[in-house]
Amino acid sequence: MEEQQSNTQEAMPLFSGLLAYAASRPLQFHIPGHKQGAGMAPEFREFLGSNALSIDLVNVPPVDDLHRPRGMIKEAQALAAEAFGADHTFFSVQGTSGAIMAMILACVRPGEKILIPRNVHRAVMTGIVLSGAVPVFMTPEIDTEFGVAHGVSVSTVRRALGEHPDARALLVVNPTYFGVVSDLRAIVEVAHERDVPVLVDEAHGAHLYFHPSLPLSAMAAGADVAATSMHKLGGSLTQSSVLNVRAGLVNPQRIQAVLSMLTTTSTSYLLLASLDAARKQLATRGCEMLDGVIALAEWARDEINAIPGLCCLGRQHVGSLSSSYGYDPTKLFISVKGLGLSGPEVEQLLRVKYRIEIEMSDLYNILALITLADNDSTVKRLVQALREIAEGVAVRRPRLVHVRLPDLPRLALTPREAFYRNSEAVLLADSAGRIAAEFVMVYPPGIPLLLPGELIEQKNLDYIVEHIKAGLPVQGPEDVSLQTIRVVAD
Repeated sequence: MEEQQSNTQEAMPLFSGLLAYAASRPLQFHIPGHKQGAGMAPEFREFLGSNALSIDLVNVPPVDDLHRPRGMIKEAQALAAEAFGADHTFFSVQGTSGAIMAMILACVRPGEKILIPRNVHRAVMTGIVLSGAVPVFMTPEIDTEFGVAHGVSVSTVRRALGEHPDARALLVVNPTYFGVVSDLRAIVEVAHERDVPVLVDEAHGAHLYFHPSLPLSAMAAGADVAATSMHKLGGSLTQSSVLNVRAGLVNPQRIQAVLSMLTTTSTSYLLLASLDAARKQLATRGCEMLDGVIALAEWARDEINAIPGLCCLGRQHVGSLSSSYGYDPTKLFISVKGLGLSGPEVEQLLRVKYRIEIEMSDLYNILALITLADNDSTVKRLVQALREIAEGVAVRRPRLVHVRLPDLPRLALTPREAFYRNSEAVLLADSAGRIAAEFVMVYPPGIPLLLPGELIEQKNLDYIVEHIKAGLPVQGPEDVSLQTIRVVAD
């Protein structure tokens, strides 16, 4: 992608328009009730500052309306579409979760089949529950070295489409939470041969659009819809995302209508303005900035792989995966089992001893993100901390850690059927043989260990208990103590 796509990418119509409106100092008799901070608790007003509060507005006509954009929001979304190579781009203030739900609800109806990997974010399953669609699970490739699931292969997609010719949509995760990418272009070609639209959970791929050495983005691969999280790796404020659309197999107007149904009518202009500004930065300076990000991440990967007991996912490992077509180098996905420590133990050491916070940990790994905000100092500090942790455990013999992943649970009812059926709470320890009526997941990454409608087996319970004992943030059940789980009533 060209570093600067057009002269218009220098513009920020939404952010600039908001600044101009705030500078006119209108007398406000509308929400928000704090009225540029005057009615706000002074401690919070002073912390946040008058600049931000001056553009915390509501959809009065001069600043346009996200639900029916005709002015500065429409202009900002058009510039974003140009930057992302989409026919249409819609801003989301409901995060990527809201964008994912919108694209599912817009593309499949009750009773229609949608092909999805089993290792999807809970937002995908929420969209399926709400839509009433029938999920057909494609088995992702299981990585026994790192103990996680990655993407789906082209052959898996082709087989699923052949076995389910009535499928109305195909959803894939690309890149995965851990940075692995599939051959998305080939997957799109296979699906389009059958006129099946491809929906992409691209929550972790906003930066892919702006550097030629990064993996192919969803729009460049020909996908029809992609929910792309700008706040994760694109530089906008938390909870701001975009939904990129290619017209043809999907109806952009229907996507706009469904997105509007799911979106608050009191949209945050701070979030919207941050999307406009982040798009400008990526489109005009992204390639140059990502040069440095990629170099830092690859340096860190090499350094980490030289530390005894650590293994950072990279080209050599990814090349051995049949489903993989590459990886995002800006993600440092590090196996720590060679230290004889669990991921949460390493995360706790980094937090307490080194004041370093990472993206996530699981039973065997940790994940650190290198972004536009990093520099030599921050990355070297992370690497040095990992080196010291490894040296500290070298004085004792690490316990042998076996990576264990249970088979995927069997779907006995559709998620919607199970979610809305009469249910009862039973002890988690006694739930084997019952059908789950609620989600059980670790967040992050938010990939469910159990879905509503899945048959609970003892091996699933053992795996959940293992996560709980490791101190991982297991959540989802109504019972936050995790003593009980809701199951479909007999």
